[in-house]
Amino acid sequence: MCRRLTISGLLALLLIVQLRQVAAQTEPPIPGFQDPSRFRLAVNEVSLTFHAADAHGLPINDLKLDEFKLLDNGKPPRRIIDFHLMQDFPIRAGILMDTSESMEQQVPRNREISIEYAQRVLRQQTDQAFVMDFGFISKITQNWTGNPTALTAGIHQVVAGRENPLGGTSLFDAIFRVCLYQFGKIDHAASANFILLFSDGEDNTSHVSLEEAVDQCQRSNTAIYAFRAEPDEKLFSSGPKTLAELASQTGGRVFAHTDAEDESDADLRIIEADLRNQYRLVYNPAEIKPDGSFHRIALKGSERVDSITVRSGYYAPSQ
Repeated sequence: MCRRLTISGLLALLLIVQLRQVAAQTEPPIPGFQDPSRFRLAVNEVSLTFHAADAHGLPINDLKLDEFKLLDNGKPPRRIIDFHLMQDFPIRAGILMDTSESMEQQVPRNREISIEYAQRVLRQQTDQAFVMDFGFISKITQNWTGNPTALTAGIHQVVAGRENPLGGTSLFDAIFRVCLYQFGKIDHAASANFILLFSDGEDNTSHVSLEEAVDQCQRSNTAIYAFRAEPDEKLFSSGPKTLAELASQTGGRVFAHTDAEDESDADLRIIEADLRNQYRLVYNPAEIKPDGSFHRIALKGSERVDSITVRSGYYAPSQ
């Protein structure tokens, strides 16, 4: 009797090991996957990524540390730890399409813009992207890949209303999820990361707040670039303000939704220029407390710098 139990236990253990090996072989790999704990900064360190351009909109890639002034909550940093140029780094992109009821009419055009990015902008030798469809719930329709054909197929799988069985939109939940489980599992110090978001900014069913979603994106150095769908003029909407905050607090931009192909192409090229020409600055703030408060960042360049694209601040760690 005892021997039979021992043999049964060994067989069960062997079966579990085999199932785990099969799962490991079939699960799509995430590019550059590393243990996220290896890339966490100390609680008193801030990692800042920004893009600088001249009066003609051209990137400036030879800035020196003494050519700009940084203030964190109105105070200069206590110490600069690292400053370097990130030029032509691999890009990691998340294509997130809102397919809730209010976005139904925009889905076909959003597919076109997404396919334009996958086929004309993404560099399949170095870049990778994934596709997510979200409404009340969210679903990855194409996991990480650098293959434009696979991405296009994933984009075509995005269908209005499919992820909206109960009505409502969980925008913040979708952003939080991808910044934690997708961008949070790659070496974000070795890539330029962004979310290509198509939404009207409405959120009425998320479990996390805008602040929590933003904080997760900041932890993985992921900027949000949004194509904004115009809300119904008859109804009050906080959507435009929400999208502006998501972009501002992560170092991205908001573009007006347009049917003109040349305008959307120009917008995608702006995103490309931002991400291919960045600086990374790591510093110790003059003062930081573990209270979860928002620290506002002010970054000003020398006279030859006309504009800087940088996030407006960050949330201090909370106890």
